[in-house]
Amino acid sequence: MTIRFDGKTAVVTGGAMGIGAATAEKLCELGASVAILDRDEAAAQATVAALLKAGHRATSVVCDVRSEASVKDAIDAAAQKYGGLHVLVSNAGIQRYGDIAHTSSDTWDETFDVHVKGCFYATRFGIPAMLASGGGAIVIVGSVQSFTAIVNSAAYVAAKHALLGITRSIALDYARQNIRANCVCPGSIDTPMLRWSADLSGSPQELIDTCSRMHPIGRIGTPGEVANAIAFLASDWASFITGAALMVDGGMGLQESGIGTTGRT
Repeated sequence: MTIRFDGKTAVVTGGAMGIGAATAEKLCELGASVAILDRDEAAAQATVAALLKAGHRATSVVCDVRSEASVKDAIDAAAQKYGGLHVLVSNAGIQRYGDIAHTSSDTWDETFDVHVKGCFYATRFGIPAMLASGGGAIVIVGSVQSFTAIVNSAAYVAAKHALLGITRSIALDYARQNIRANCVCPGSIDTPMLRWSADLSGSPQELIDTCSRMHPIGRIGTPGEVANAIAFLASDWASFITGAALMVDGGMGLQESGIGTTGRT
């Protein structure tokens, strides 16, 4: 038995780059038709172009996950194009910094709008499409910060904690309707967002090296390693797994408490 998604449709939010793009590629390689939802139209189209060149079935839909109408229209378009929805990966996210006293209302709202409201909209409109298709699997991209905390990241930490709550709520509410929901919780992953965070430090390589040392495995992870975990949770191999949080962190969560650094997925 191998993991396959032949005849299935997957939607990946924030799929233009990083973990989202790696996930779209992995699901395509395993036979799925994939719709990438992203507000960066050029990056999404470039990712889809590469997938099409490799012989896969993929499309991009411009989508701002902060907008209810935008998410509904995008998911409806994907389900209509490929004849249903079977896998939903809620991946869109941003990184913002500041402790509680130094986080503006705008920054707090922006962080929650992308992570939490974006996930709410994606699952709210994705679940009916899944039910119409006979069920499916939802994978929400959380973080080690869904369990722990780092300094100067109050909004990000709180938002990632909320995603774990959404995962568990969906898993409980839809278990009897053939919909599973799980959360992957990456450590530091070599994505454009991590590189952006490193640039803010003024010593990018030093921060990357610090992040590497924070993982018992001795390095940061790759987007493809997270994509493999997402594909597993979305597949029939994980048919008896729902409401789980899978740490994909190189052991970081085993020793993270109290560490003060900024680089994250």
